[in-house]
Amino acid sequence: MKRGDLGIAVVGSGRIGTLRARLAAKHPSVRFLAVSDKDPARAKALADVSGANLHSADNDAIIAHPDVTAVIVSTPEQQHTAPILRALELGKPVLVEKPIGFSLAEADIILETLRRTKGSLRVGYSRRYKECFLRAKEQMRHGRLGKVVGGTARVYNSRAQAFAILKRDPHATPVIDVLTYYVDLMCWFLEGNRPVEVVARGQHGIFKEAGYGAHDVTWAIVTFADGAVVNLGVSYALPAGYPTLGQSDRVELLGTEGTMIIDDDHLDHLLYSEKGVPHAYVPDHGVKMAFLGSNTAGDWAMDDFWGPLGNETRAWLDSLATGAPTVHTTPEQARINLETTIAIERAVATGHPVHLPLQAEER
Repeated sequence: MKRGDLGIAVVGSGRIGTLRARLAAKHPSVRFLAVSDKDPARAKALADVSGANLHSADNDAIIAHPDVTAVIVSTPEQQHTAPILRALELGKPVLVEKPIGFSLAEADIILETLRRTKGSLRVGYSRRYKECFLRAKEQMRHGRLGKVVGGTARVYNSRAQAFAILKRDPHATPVIDVLTYYVDLMCWFLEGNRPVEVVARGQHGIFKEAGYGAHDVTWAIVTFADGAVVNLGVSYALPAGYPTLGQSDRVELLGTEGTMIIDDDHLDHLLYSEKGVPHAYVPDHGVKMAFLGSNTAGDWAMDDFWGPLGNETRAWLDSLATGAPTVHTTPEQARINLETTIAIERAVATGHPVHLPLQAEER
C-alpha cells in the first residue's frame, strides 16, 4: 500500500470506534473510510461526524468492500472474533481493541487463522502509547535498571465507570477489562519473560449487592519465569464522585541496578468547577473536581484528539502506509495477557495459586 492508498473499515460505532474513525478520517494516508454497527442509527451517526464514505449495519459487507484495505475492530469484547477472522481471511490487516477475545479458545482460533493466512493483527493496549510508559520502556531497552526483580502496578477508578462497563457486559470485570493493561505493561517491560504463577485475593461488596459478580478490590502477586515478583491491583469501586475520569495508576519497577517509579495518578492537574466536569466514558455522569489527563484514551483539545489512543491509532496507520515498525501488542502477547487475567480471577475464586500456562482442562 502506498501513501494515500489506505481504505479503513471501522467495525463497531461505539465510543472507541468513534474515536478511531475520527482519527482515521484525519490521517493523510486514508482515502476511504467505512463504518458499521449492528445498530444502523449508530453507524449513520458516526458516518456523519467522521465524514465516512460508507456506513452499514452489515459488518461483513464493509470488511469485504473492495476499497477497504485494513480493518479496525471496535465491537464489544465478546464480538471481536467474527470480524477479525473475516478480515484475516480476506488478507486485510487488523487492529482490534483489547482483549483479543473473551476466552482462550477464541484467542487460539484467531492465532491459528493468523498463522494460516500469514496476516497481520495488532491488539489495542493503548497504555503502551502513553508518553510516560514509552519513556519507561526506553529506559528498559537500555538496561538501566539491571535485572528486574520485582514491581507493582495498581489502578483506581470510581464505581460510576465500573457500572457502565458491567452494564455493557457483566463479564467485563475490572480485572479482565482494566487490570489487563498493566499485565501487558509489565510483560512489555520484562520482555522475553512471562508469568508462570498467580496468587490473588478479592473483596466482594458494592458490585455483588448490585447483582454483579465483579470484586470491588482485587490484588494479585504474579511470578515471572525468571523469578521476578510483581504485585498487581485494581479497584473500580471508589465513590462515584471520585475525580478520576478514566484511570489513576502507579507503576514501580525494582532492579538490581536501579528503580523506576511512574506516578500516573494525575494529581498534578486538578480542575474544580461548580458547573461540573463531564465524564468521557459515562455520558450522564459528571464530577465537580477532576483529575485532568486521567481519561484512559486521551482528550480532545484544540479540535484534535491527544493521548494514548490517538498515538496508538496514528502509529498503526503510519505503519500501514510506510512499513515502519510499531510497539503495538502482538496477538501472541495478547493471549498471554488474557490467560493471566483469567488466572487472576481463578485464583481469587479458588483461593489457590494458579500455574501458567493453563492446562487444557482449565481453559
